[in-house]
Amino acid sequence: MTDALTITRLTPADLPTYAPGLTALLLDAVDDNASVGFTASLTAEQAAAWWASLDSDLDEGRVALWAAHDGDRLIGTVQLRSETSPNGRHRAEIAKLLVHRVARGRGIARRLLTTAEQFAHASGRTLLMLDTQTGSAAEHLYRTAGWSPLGTVPDYAADPSGTLRPTTFFHKSLAGR
Repeated sequence: MTDALTITRLTPADLPTYAPGLTALLLDAVDDNASVGFTASLTAEQAAAWWASLDSDLDEGRVALWAAHDGDRLIGTVQLRSETSPNGRHRAEIAKLLVHRVARGRGIARRLLTTAEQFAHASGRTLLMLDTQTGSAAEHLYRTAGWSPLGTVPDYAADPSGTLRPTTFFHKSLAGR
């Protein structure tokens, strides 16, 4: 690992180029038992297809996607999923904040989170939401990054092994920033 960390916003045209790195990142997260919406049976083909499925959401601005690179290696990602309903255009959701296991402990997740928060604010979003597995390292990150817990739902999502785990929901106000 070098200290040449860069964070880039990806476009639909970038997806084919970054697909192998994004796929490897998602597989690493699932292999590390991260509760990110997939089970341990996730294949490389399924992971690649999931990333490719973001194409129209990226193109239409419903999702903004960033990738963190250490030199040429993709080591992290985050998404901002904007609400499009007329009564919810002030809010968005942080999703799929992933950092490869070999790159953790360097503040990359915090930098990705800050990037998405700053973009959301610049885009007129005043409320952000997210959820994460209770007791995870991600929960600690959100708490220390100024996110407020809303509550915990028991047995909300299965981890990759299929075990139901509690999920903590968070919000962060960007109003007045």
